[in-house]
Amino acid sequence: MATNALHALWAEPRPTNAPDRGPRDWALVAALVCWSLVEVVLRQAAWTSANLAPRPLLLLYVLAVLGPLLWRRTHPLVAVAVSFGTLTILDIVRILTGSQGALLSSMSAALILAYALFRWGSGREAASGLGVILLWLPITHVADHMSLSEAVAGYGFFLFAAALGAAIRYRTKIRIRDIDHAKAREREQLARELHDTVAHHVSGIAIQAQAGRAIAASQPERAIEALAVIEDAATRTLTELRAIVGVLRASQDTEFAPQPGVAEVEQLATDGQARPCVEVTLSGEFDDLSPAVGAAIYRLAQESITNARRHARHATQVTVAVTGDADRVRLTIDDDGSAAGGRAPAGYGLVGMRERASLLGGTFHAGPAAERGWRVEAVLPRTGTPR
Repeated sequence: MATNALHALWAEPRPTNAPDRGPRDWALVAALVCWSLVEVVLRQAAWTSANLAPRPLLLLYVLAVLGPLLWRRTHPLVAVAVSFGTLTILDIVRILTGSQGALLSSMSAALILAYALFRWGSGREAASGLGVILLWLPITHVADHMSLSEAVAGYGFFLFAAALGAAIRYRTKIRIRDIDHAKAREREQLARELHDTVAHHVSGIAIQAQAGRAIAASQPERAIEALAVIEDAATRTLTELRAIVGVLRASQDTEFAPQPGVAEVEQLATDGQARPCVEVTLSGEFDDLSPAVGAAIYRLAQESITNARRHARHATQVTVAVTGDADRVRLTIDDDGSAAGGRAPAGYGLVGMRERASLLGGTFHAGPAAERGWRVEAVLPRTGTPR
């Protein structure tokens, strides 16, 4: 099992979602430069500057370590090769010339490059970069006249940084995979509901066609009415079929159970004996509402109430409000509890809810309320036009 996990971790190319250089990268380099300058000033003030290596050599070491940090996420192998390759050359020069003097402690920032190599690099890049680091380590130990214990500690620090990068990489991959699975489950559920709607419309078309055929000879005017009903149902069916294509339904068996709608949201209310108490308010117009939107409103309300019961500490009341106007439907759920650690905005339940709202062309937001508790708000178009 561990072998399969490692294969899944390193068998793919370097992640494409590695962020580009940003303000944080420049801030990190600037902070390390300031650290180096302060260290030099403090050592001069303490009359220990004679223990330092020559200043030109210190400058080269600082540039070799801090410069490549800007590219550690986008080009981790290049950053490691440039940095540790330069350090190897400088240490060889120190050995050959017999240059004495300690380096700055800010050079420990080289650990960041080892971390970045295993965090952002592909499997081949990590192996190649690790070889460059392991080649440099014994050379720098000789240049700095380190003892055996110091050499072992140096290897341990770099291996720990590499292991930390690999662990965070693996955890991020698992997180992304779970989010993708949550989105896929929501897409499949929405597709099933859309399928049920299409089946309902097609059944209505068949019944109306049979009725129109039976009365066409004796009551032509009623046959025309039947054709109008068929036309309207066919239009709705085409809309729902486009929605099915839009959500990219997986080829799985579809259930034909009737799907709940806005009217069923009232059934989520409680009698006040259980805690938290759930109050439901429906206002506005819900006629001609897309069945997919109605089912989505119900599912979002149901999931939000479930989350409140599980994660809202000391909650006594959950308020559900559904408002329908001319072109959209708004759902708002508020509770009066205190947020627990599990109510993170990136939870998989919230990911699925956000995906469902987005697929229907709506918006979704969940987070702490202004005063107390948690608020979930979704706005969906009445037609449920998919994006």
